[in-house]
Amino acid sequence: MSSEAPLGRDRKREPEPPPPGGVLWSLAGDVRALLMLPAALTLQVAHPAVGAGVDEHSVFRTDPWGRGERSLRSLQLWVYGGEEAAEEGRRLRKLHRTIQGTDSRGRRYHALSPENYAWVHATGFPVYQHATRYLVRPLTDAQERALYREWLQVGRVLGIHDRDMPQSIEEFWPYFRKMLTDEIEATVVVEELVATDRPVPPPDRGPLPVRLLLKALWPVLFPPLARFRRFITIGLMPPDAREAIGLEWTDAQERKLRRFCGVVRVVVPVLPERLRYLRFAREARAEHRRAVRGASR
Repeated sequence: MSSEAPLGRDRKREPEPPPPGGVLWSLAGDVRALLMLPAALTLQVAHPAVGAGVDEHSVFRTDPWGRGERSLRSLQLWVYGGEEAAEEGRRLRKLHRTIQGTDSRGRRYHALSPENYAWVHATGFPVYQHATRYLVRPLTDAQERALYREWLQVGRVLGIHDRDMPQSIEEFWPYFRKMLTDEIEATVVVEELVATDRPVPPPDRGPLPVRLLLKALWPVLFPPLARFRRFITIGLMPPDAREAIGLEWTDAQERKLRRFCGVVRVVVPVLPERLRYLRFAREARAEHRRAVRGASR
């Protein structure tokens, strides 16, 4: 079973990434998106098939920083990559061709089975929709619908057929609730992603002096970072998804999350662009501004 489109497809018909100035254009490259990613990734691997694929085939345990860097680069290309977006979609489908096995319920799975591949992509929308309420501002009805349309565009870039994804918000929420009821569980990978006592090696990216300093301080830095990772992962996950997985969340934690996000909402918008936006977003925004100025001359 596979939703993959032929690699030799007509390039003229390749799906385009979301448009400049859209909702995703504003959200995906903002540094606040980094706080949303752990919730989306954890929700993805709460699906038994996806969790089994990551458990058996991913290098997230042995190379967590490299894995995270590659995932972030891929996500940025989907939105800001222009012609590279479709190429990245083909690369991902090729990468997942051989990922298959048996999940925790004894069912055979393949990473590119439409139901599995679509779920991985689908989780981004409810996390964006929920987390922006805390970190940015609640989306209007029009913005929410635009976000879903743009998320469908990204799905096409990734090779997901329209028939495999709900085509409207009205269709999405029943699909999402059914997945939470029938499929989602606390997989082994979920438990690892929210654990505070699982060892993680110090960062191995960046300037050598910084890496050496982090390595020396890692025994002190890691415990609070692990607690924060758990806190932000569970806190920014949609409540019904959190409940389906069985992740506890208290009123006190909710109040703490709201205070933290209130500070983020004030600080991030006043940051200079080089600090507020990730690299691909900065470059795409600059290129778009040049194109607009050129067209207006």
